[in-house]
Amino acid sequence: MPTLGNWFWIQNSVKDMLSPSGILLLSPQRLGELALSFLKRDLQPSCRLACLETIRILSRDKNSLGPFSTRDAVEMLVRHAGLAGGESAAPEVPDADVVVEALKCLCNVALNSEAAREAGAQLGLVVGLAERLKQCRGREWSHEVRFFDLRLTFLLTALRVDVRAQLARELRGVTLLANVLDATLRLRWVDTYEVVQANAEDSARPPPLGREETERAMEILKILFTVTSDTNRHKVDEEEAATYRHLAAILRHCLMSTADGEERTEELHRHTANLLGNLPLLCLDVLLMPKVQQGSIEYMGVNMDSVSVLLRFVERRLDRGNKLKETLLPSLNLLTESARVHRETRKFLRMKILPPLRDVKNRPEVGSTLRNKLVRLMTHIDTDLKHCAAELLFVLCKESVSRFIKYTGYGNAAGLLAARGLMQGARDPGHYSEDEDSDTEEYREAKPLINPVTGRVEDNQLNPMEGMTEEQKEFEAMKLVDMFDKLSRDRVIQPMKLGPDGKMSSLDVTALRRLAEQEPPQNASDSDEDVA
Repeated sequence: MPTLGNWFWIQNSVKDMLSPSGILLLSPQRLGELALSFLKRDLQPSCRLACLETIRILSRDKNSLGPFSTRDAVEMLVRHAGLAGGESAAPEVPDADVVVEALKCLCNVALNSEAAREAGAQLGLVVGLAERLKQCRGREWSHEVRFFDLRLTFLLTALRVDVRAQLARELRGVTLLANVLDATLRLRWVDTYEVVQANAEDSARPPPLGREETERAMEILKILFTVTSDTNRHKVDEEEAATYRHLAAILRHCLMSTADGEERTEELHRHTANLLGNLPLLCLDVLLMPKVQQGSIEYMGVNMDSVSVLLRFVERRLDRGNKLKETLLPSLNLLTESARVHRETRKFLRMKILPPLRDVKNRPEVGSTLRNKLVRLMTHIDTDLKHCAAELLFVLCKESVSRFIKYTGYGNAAGLLAARGLMQGARDPGHYSEDEDSDTEEYREAKPLINPVTGRVEDNQLNPMEGMTEEQKEFEAMKLVDMFDKLSRDRVIQPMKLGPDGKMSSLDVTALRRLAEQEPPQNASDSDEDVA
């Protein structure tokens, strides 16, 4: 092999591209083409590495991607990454550094170029990646190779629907990736749906994960999230259910594990919660299956360790307050669905979030308890976030309107009640046990004085109409109607009325005047009986 001659040839070629002052005369595109042409030669690994490093740097710039987005260029990078099969495969044992650098180049072009992703799909790149992922229990590949294999798989499945479907169905992606996660975490199965780390005792809390294992585990969780994003959560066959239960057992271990540092641990738990939210609902009971052991959190004879971890994660994210939608929404959805289908989970969460009400002097959104924080979220500017927080509390109230108002106040609850057509009260259909909602002595004493809109005992207020004649009251009422009329015509507000179906509908000014002129019913009652 003329390796020395190749090296001198590259040096001379680079010198020809420089001006007398040493300034590079070629455009990035031309330099990229030159680096690719060098890779076609029979070079030493060090020369290949230099060319690939050049491509990696150039491929970060979306304006310089042209040379690297062709099928030939992608095929060459795939071959140097050791992922090509058949006649395109590299004849010699690949150099590990070259493989890693080629994978980095593929990650860049897959992220930035649709044409490169199309070429990768045509070349069956995901098949080569799946074949190498199957070698997860061997020792022939370094951490960097495994990590960038996973990163490239994530990019392809996240950005190409066809590749995602191919991995999920043809390549049995959920089973494959569950096995890779099992091998990465070095797990030992002690029961059908219970795992421990191989070097840990059955009853001991798993030791912290190393940095490399954590990085690979999070990439696997991200790939699994994309692969399971189209899963039917309400209908799976027996084989699929067994596969997802097997995965749920591993995910429970991820929830119970810690990483190197609090931030890494939270990131691991966030990816785990995101993935659990994609699994079929009937498979979530695996989270409660492990036997209660010393140090476990027990409720109604069930191990609640994993639910407790999720709840602590939610509270920490609420306290931080940043990126709430990205980090909090999947966890809130997961807790809501778990509470809806598992009675023990619902009762445990209700005990933690909605304990018997004692504080009746402060508004429900004021305070530092988890209930206060979630009620504050119910008026968040983001519609999805406030709906999700309200839905969790509503489920914990067994979808009882009166109980929901009791814990949140009618003002905070109005959004969800209006969306469900429950503004007139009653109860949404649901499958809940008829357990009692025991009121505290403080609540029973203050109940007649509680303002249902604000959810607290209000100070006595002076009646602004005291001393007015009926004519004066009517004059003030019509003046208020005129104000509403002006605001409505200026499209500042839209007057609404509550229909017989419990839903809101538009109210025109004529109807508003008619309502203002009506006599109030003599038997109106202000009672707010709690039927929970």
